[in-house]
Order: sequence, then structure tokens, then C-alpha cells
Amino acid sequence: MKAMKQRKKRAKKGEPQTVTKAVTHIRLEAANPGKLAALDQLAQVFLALTQQYVALFCTDELPDGFRAPCFPTPLSERWHRVAMQQAAGIAQAWRTKRANAYQEYLDALAEYQEHQTAGTSDPAAKEPKWREWDVPTLRQPCIQANANVVKLEAATESSFDGWLKVSTLDKGTPLLVPIQFSDYHKEQLTDPKTGQRRKINSSVTLNKRDGVWWLTLSYNETVTVQTPPDAPIIGIDVGIANFLTTSDGKQYGSFHRRLRERQKRDREKRRRKARLRKCLEKQGVPKDKLPSTSSTTGQRLIRHVRQAINRAVNLCFEEHEGCQFAYEQLSVASMRHKARAMNGALHHRVRDPFQRKERFGRNASGSTNLPERRKSKGKIAC
Repeated sequence: MKAMKQRKKRAKKGEPQTVTKAVTHIRLEAANPGKLAALDQLAQVFLALTQQYVALFCTDELPDGFRAPCFPTPLSERWHRVAMQQAAGIAQAWRTKRANAYQEYLDALAEYQEHQTAGTSDPAAKEPKWREWDVPTLRQPCIQANANVVKLEAATESSFDGWLKVSTLDKGTPLLVPIQFSDYHKEQLTDPKTGQRRKINSSVTLNKRDGVWWLTLSYNETVTVQTPPDAPIIGIDVGIANFLTTSDGKQYGSFHRRLRERQKRDREKRRRKARLRKCLEKQGVPKDKLPSTSSTTGQRLIRHVRQAINRAVNLCFEEHEGCQFAYEQLSVASMRHKARAMNGALHHRVRDPFQRKERFGRNASGSTNLPERRKSKGKIAC
């Protein structure tokens, strides 16, 4: 009997940390149409099974990626387990976000009732209402697979850089998809110190967007924390008009000009769709037939805003190398402003991407941040 593999312990403060980095946008364009059709067939069955477990784990049971299978499927037991574990991760994230949102609703309701009792409430303020969340719906094929079903193999006697061995619906007939790395991918997968290929993790991700399959790989890198405890401290204020404002008077990133104009157009588009959705809902149109308020241009705008934030954070790190960062932990989910434009800007979550990027940059660059976790429900500095 094999010994159970022990989980790696989290590195303590000051110790070298392991950072997992992703190599994205590897296009599967060298495969012939027959192989891609087989991959499409597999993805449809996998997506349907994952959706069943997402609904189960979000409504009736707690997420458990190792429970006994309960839905019939033509997939193998290994594929069944992969779908179950992916659904458990989605459901766990959904439950956590819903619990946080419900707690923020209770806090806002208690604050509203407190002001009502004390007679200090704003006449225009409305009582917070809770709207139950919908179960996540999987629309685009996304497969988070491990080595049991998808394995990356090196190509020895071929012009390709590797082969992706994928288990299919037909037992014993795996699918070999050729992989061709671009110069950027080769640079990311090569260790600059040794010049050798990095050790790629066994887990891979397959996404299909606009009829094209994309592969995402990942590797681990050990980062040594180099910031001394007595390093200078830089305070950071996260805003909307300017993404970052440091205590030494510098500003990074801006939501003005083109981003601002695009945000206004997207807000008007979402308002029109929301009115249309409300009218159709009153006419008795089924919920699954109602138009979505999101759009391709809106999703593209959110990605561009996040990219602008990433560039601002990277520039801030470069100009304050070796410093400690102190910022206020804000929650934007419960923030509301009188101006619709401010609420529209909050829709694009200018703070959440910064905090994720800051945590990643802190690990990658060796910088540290002070443990300041105050929550503010006041106005946002812009």
C-alpha cells in the first residue's frame, strides 16, 4: 500500500515561497479537424456532467470532490472524478462569495436599522434587500485536468514541441494533439539561470473561446523574500480616478479619457438591456430566455481595466523596489454612491484586481505589506 502524499506546508514569513506561474494562450492550431472534433465531443459531455455537480454542490450538498459518483455519463471514472473536483471548486467559490455578500447585507441592514432607531437616517436611504443568488451556469468549455486524463509529453522525433495526450470517450484510444510553442512561450518555460526547460506541472487547463482551443500550462518558482524588516514604508491609496496614489505623491494609472468614455457607453448599454429584461419579465418570458445584461464589449472593457491596473501596480513596484507597502483593506461589494457614474465605475472592480495583483507581486518581488485590515464604509478617495 502506497503511503499518502503529504500536503506541503505553507511557508512562514521570511522563508522562501513557492509561486505558481501560468503560461497562457497556447493555441492548439496544429491539430487536424478530426482531432479537434473529438475534443469538442468530449468537452460537451464533460461540461454537462460538471454542470450537474455544480447544481448539486450549490443547493443540496456541501462541495466534495471525492464523493461517490451519482450521475450516469459515458465518461470514464477518471474523467468523472475530474469533473466532480472541478465542480466542487466552482461551488466552493460560489458558496464563499455568497456567504460574504450575505454577511455584508446583514451588516448594512443592521446599520440601516440603527440609524432608523436613532433618527439619523438619510431620507433618501432605502432599506437593504437581499436577492438570492442564481446557481452558476457553465456556458464555455473549460477543462481543468490532471495527469490521469490529460498528459503533456515531450516530442523527440517531431517538428512539434510536444504532444498533449488526452483520454477520449473511446476507451484505449487516446487523442494526441500536437503542441507548438511560440517564442514567448519558450522564453517563459526556460529557466534563465540554467537555460534548461522548467519542470511543468502535471495539471493543465483547456479552454475553447470563439471556436478555438487554448492550452494553459503552469510551473512552480521558488522566490526568496529579500525585503528587510526595517525597509521604508510606502502608503498606498486605491482610488477610481487614479488607480494608485502613494504617500510620496506619485500617481499610477488613470480611469480618465478613453477608459472613462468606454465605461459610460457600457453603462448605458447595460441599462438598456436591464430595462428590456424587466419588460420581458413582466410579459411572462421564461427566465432562461431573458437577455443577459453582460456583453462582449463589457467583458473586454473589464479585461482592459485589469490590464491597466496590472501595469500601474508593476510600475509602482519597479519604482519602489525593496519597500514595504501599507494599504487599507476595502470591500467594494457594499459600497454605494449617490452618483450613478461612481457606482458604474465600481462595477468594474478597480480594487479587487489590485489586491490580487498586489498579493502576487508581493510574493514575486519579495516586497511585504503591513498587516492593516481595516474595513471602510465611507467615501472612496478618488
